[in-house]
Amino acid sequence: MKKVLNYINNNVLLKVASLNSVSVIVKIIAGFLTSKFMAIFIGAEGMALVGNLRNFVGSVQSVSILGLYKGVVKYIAQHKHDRTKLSKILSTVFYLGFISTLLLSFLIYYNAEYINDFIFKAYNNYTYIIKILALALPFYALNTLAFAIMNGFSKYKYLIIFNIFGQILGAIITILLIWKNRIDGALTAVAIAESIIFLITLVGIINRQNLAPLIKASKFSFKLTKKLSSYSGMALFSAIILPLVALFIRNYIIDNVGVESAGHWEAMNRISNYYLMFVSTLLSLYILPRFSEIDTIKDFRKEVFSFYKTIIPIFGLGLIIIYFLRHFIVLIVLTEEFQPVEDLFFWQLLGDFIKVLSIVIAYQFLAKRMFWHYIITEAFSVTTLYFTSQYLIDEFGVVGANMAHFVTYVLYYGIILMIFYSSLFGIIPEKQEED
Repeated sequence: MKKVLNYINNNVLLKVASLNSVSVIVKIIAGFLTSKFMAIFIGAEGMALVGNLRNFVGSVQSVSILGLYKGVVKYIAQHKHDRTKLSKILSTVFYLGFISTLLLSFLIYYNAEYINDFIFKAYNNYTYIIKILALALPFYALNTLAFAIMNGFSKYKYLIIFNIFGQILGAIITILLIWKNRIDGALTAVAIAESIIFLITLVGIINRQNLAPLIKASKFSFKLTKKLSSYSGMALFSAIILPLVALFIRNYIIDNVGVESAGHWEAMNRISNYYLMFVSTLLSLYILPRFSEIDTIKDFRKEVFSFYKTIIPIFGLGLIIIYFLRHFIVLIVLTEEFQPVEDLFFWQLLGDFIKVLSIVIAYQFLAKRMFWHYIITEAFSVTTLYFTSQYLIDEFGVVGANMAHFVTYVLYYGIILMIFYSSLFGIIPEKQEED
């Protein structure tokens, strides 16, 4: 643990970690408040519908920016002092995002009825929500581009502060909409929340208005587009497939168990996201940059087992505490109506524990740009999740979806261990031992 903390304190990119922790806490508090209001005002049925829309919106937003965020950050950081290359980067990304977002917004708006039937089923008519999403999408794309630019220019402090205020603004608007319009308000909030943050980020764009003249159609680069595609491939795959699989599973629960049970499953997922946020932040702050730095099997093995020895026991203990306090957690975060959620904790917590064990190692795919390893293992996990969920839901009801979550990550972890077996357990070459 001491080593991890020292690394975070000494790394230039991570000196804002304490401020980032404030951002995470604000996000969790905002999530708790919105979940509480949903539980009170729209119940389990409403939460199921909100979950479906949230998954669809997540996929659509990723497609709108073509998964380019990390690539944009990398190239802006690399060429931020070269205005000629910077002009190519900004122009290429702006026009790629502009064209993709415009086309996607057009498709969504004029196919709103079909999308409504796909997300909500034909007996729920929220076509106007889909159209609102189509109109809000360009602002989300602009906001994400602005965040990428600030990130590339190392404006971490501003980035996190904008994110904090954006979370607060989003939570306030969501709560007000739920209070005023119940389920319609909750769905509207999902459609516009991420786009509204652009009002906060606009300040950052105005402060960097000297970049605007660099965006020119003549500077669009097909060569850069090809380079960016390798970064967007992995991001798009997970960002599109995972939410859609979750949507399919939730609809399967609605059709075969009931809409309330689907709402209970969604509530369990929301709680899971809250406590996993701490671990995912630590992974992105420490594991990803550290894996990017190291080049030897010895160091890779050392980092993995060091994380296992220091962080995993604390995480495991936290999950045990959460399990025994699940009754109070459900009452605090949700309401008495959601007491059946308590039955879902066991398999969800087990699955999340195995998930963290596996993704610690799997971050090497991202750090070393192991494209096909990433795509194949992700495809295996989502396919397994989808089919095991159907089978286990038929056998055990809604808890089968949580059991499938556990089974999926046990199998996924097994594959990860096989891929990295020699790196983790094999004999280290003498040359690397000496290094």
